[in-house]
Parts: sequence; structure tokens; C-alpha cells
Amino acid sequence: MAISVFDLFTVGIGPSSSHTVGPMRAAHAFVAAFAKRGGLASVSGLKVDLYGSLAATGRGHGTFTAVLLGLEGYDPETVLPEEVDRALARIEQTGELQLGAELADAQSDDAQKTDAKRTEPRSLRFGVDDIVLHPLTVLPRHTNGMRFAALDASGNTLDEQLYFSVGGGFIIREGAEEAVLDRLEAALAEQPYPFRTAAELLEHCERDGLSIAQVMLANELVARDEATVRAGLAHIWDVMEACKNSALERTGVLPGGLNVRRRAPDWHRRLTEQDPHRDPVFWQEWVNLVALAVNEENASGGRVVTAPTNGAAGIIPAVLFYATHYLPNAADWSNGEKQRVVADFLLAAAAVGVLYKEQASISGAEVGCQGEVGSASSMAAAGLAQVLGGTPAQVENAAEIAMEHNLGLTCDPIGGLVQIPCIERNAIAASKAINAAKMALMGDGSHHVSLDEVIVTMRETGRDMSEKYKETAMGGLAVNVIEC
Repeated sequence: MAISVFDLFTVGIGPSSSHTVGPMRAAHAFVAAFAKRGGLASVSGLKVDLYGSLAATGRGHGTFTAVLLGLEGYDPETVLPEEVDRALARIEQTGELQLGAELADAQSDDAQKTDAKRTEPRSLRFGVDDIVLHPLTVLPRHTNGMRFAALDASGNTLDEQLYFSVGGGFIIREGAEEAVLDRLEAALAEQPYPFRTAAELLEHCERDGLSIAQVMLANELVARDEATVRAGLAHIWDVMEACKNSALERTGVLPGGLNVRRRAPDWHRRLTEQDPHRDPVFWQEWVNLVALAVNEENASGGRVVTAPTNGAAGIIPAVLFYATHYLPNAADWSNGEKQRVVADFLLAAAAVGVLYKEQASISGAEVGCQGEVGSASSMAAAGLAQVLGGTPAQVENAAEIAMEHNLGLTCDPIGGLVQIPCIERNAIAASKAINAAKMALMGDGSHHVSLDEVIVTMRETGRDMSEKYKETAMGGLAVNVIEC
């Protein structure tokens, strides 16, 4: 598949890419497609069914409210947390959903310019309690299944679609798989350096004398010019920084009922006092802080970058912080130099992310947390090894080391919330990534276990893993720790 860096790093809201961003995106796609055909005027009712992991942990992951927002036409890429709060408060107060309302607002300017007919929203009695849950029903395609149906006044089905949220905010509509694959295959054929495996990626690098970041950039330039690509990567970094900074201002406890205290503001105050001049001896404390802050913001439903998922959103920003503050001469870089480092980091990380999407999965509901935190740690290790001057073989080795030591990681969040053990797990995985990159650069790139072999092992381990350890809140810490 032709997967872009901008597919792997997207802006959305927390707390989960597969359980919040994906369902919002699917609901938005359903109502947008129906509205485009002029069908909203005839809708008098809705039916929404959630299956498997979405039903089992959806309440803690914000799935149910995300569906409502998507049906109103909100897009996870652009919606702001304050808009989310206002919309959900209105729905709860009135008991009514404004189907397609945000689509109508987005169309209003175009309609005025072209005299096109503006889509009018439909006010319907529908809320969280109307969503039908099937936690023990796992559909064949993926555990994260959701079915949307629009009904007329007589209860007849006007339109019905089945979607799957397959990790990282990616969604697939049943019946559209072949068309999507054809489009991605066509895009892949246009790339100068197509790759599905690390072996193919390294072959391109060796043949043409390119770094992994340069291979990824060359493929991106098929769809966008270089200025657009670099501006997009700078935007991703800006959102990561804003996410971290927002968390440093929030105090109190995280939402959801576990009463988990926000630690980032206090840690930041203490670190600033202990290390006012950024002594390298404190690097790990700062890395821990950044990972903690980003994931606290994610757990609060804040605006984050899926990297490649929301549950693992703090790892790459934390390792990027290390790169932009502790690499040699980092303090003397101009803004342009810093942005070039960030771009190379994200491009190399994305190249490794492509390998996980191609050969395995980044969905915790499909392969456990090894697919989320493990893949993010592997991507971050590759990005850091790239900007530390590693050869393509050393970058691949760094990615392999990081994943090898996340194999078998389960997904068992307490209360179905992306808080315990998720927040601290991001900090631990960020340090693993940094260590993996340093270990790889001490070698010459040769190693016994290839990245391809460890990715296939991760996929097979996920397949063998009990379902209760794959984001169902039916095993591990989720059942052995009292929620209070």
C-alpha cells in the first residue's frame, strides 16, 4: 500500500485513535456520503451498533460520544476540544442530535458562491443510550466494528454501512476494500521507491545511496511538492508541542472516574527548578515528562497527533524532544535547522510505521499493546538513529531492537481508560527507543534478527494472544485492580 507520513501522523482528539478518532471518522463518512446523495431530508431515525472492543471499552475510550460528534459532521482532524465540550453538553441537555449540522456549516460558503443547494441538518432524538452494544460479538474483518443505519419515518432502512476502525484512526468500509486497495496499489506503482518490507527499503537505500528519510521523502513527493511536505511535518511537530504545553497548564485529576492525578505540571515545576540550564544528566527526566504530558492531554480528550496511535502518542514527541535538545549543538540550531532535523526524524519513523501497517498491525484491539506502544517505540528509535547520523542498516537495527523488547505487550487498561498503565508505559517506551538507537549506533548495522522477522513475530504473537488481553478490559490489570 502507498501509506503516507501524513496517514501515520494525523491530528485528532483523545483518548484513542482506534476507539475515538476512527469511530468519529466513520460516522462522519457515513453521514457525509448520505448527505451528498441528498438523503438527509428523509431521515427520521438512526441505528448505531458497536461490536467487539468498541463496545467493550467504548465508554472509557470516548467511542460513544465520538460517534455522536461524527454524525453531526465533526471531523477529528479539525475539531477543537472546546467545540467537543459545547456539542456534547448541548446533546446531553436537549437529547437531540443535529445530523449533518457541521457539514452544512462547511458547505455554506460554497453554496453562496455557486448557488448550490445547502445540506440542511436534521434534528433527531438520539443519544449515547441509543447506541446498541455487542461486546462479545467480534465480526470477521476486525474486532472494532460499527454499523450505521439511517431510517425513514416508518422505520425502513434508507442506508446502512458497516465500518471497521483498524488502528491509528484508519477506517475501512465493508464493500470498499477492493477499491481502496486498487487506489493504494496504483499510488504505490507511482512511487520511485515502493517498499513493503525492511529488506526492500534497505535495498533502495543501498542501490541509490539514500538514507531511509530520503527514500520516504522521495515517495511523498509523488503527491505533494517538497515545501508542502515540510510544512506539513512542521505542523505535526507544532501540534505535538502544543499538546505537551497544554498539559503543563492543567491541574487536578483526569476524567473518567479513576481519579488519576495529573502529574505533568508539578513535574515540570520541579524539573525547571532542579535543571534550569538543561544539564544532560537530566535528559531522562525531561523525556519522561514530555511523554507523561502528551498522554495526560490525550487522556483528557485533548488535541493530539496519532503517532501512530493515540494510546502511544507520547513516545515520538518525547524522543523528538530528546533529539532537539540533547543532540550535539542542538542549542545553537536555527529554527530552520531544527525543522530539518524534525522532518528527517518523522520521515524515517514513518518509513518504519509503513512496515508495521503492511506486515502486521498497529491496533491494540488486534495485536495488543505491542502493536501500539511497541510500533511507536520502534518508529521513534528509527527516527532518532536517523538524526544521530546512523546508516540505513543502523536505523533498521534500532527499530528492530525497540520492537524486540516490546513483544508480547498486552493491552489491559483499567476501566477501559487510556490512563493506567498507558501513560507511564509511553515514558518507559520512549526511554527504550533512545537506548535502542544508541545501541544500534554502537554497532555496524549487522544483527541476527531482522526488522522484518520481528514484525512478523509481533503479528503472530498478537494472533496467539488471548482476546482478554487485547483492549477488551477483560483481563490483566483491568480485572485485577480495583477501580477507585
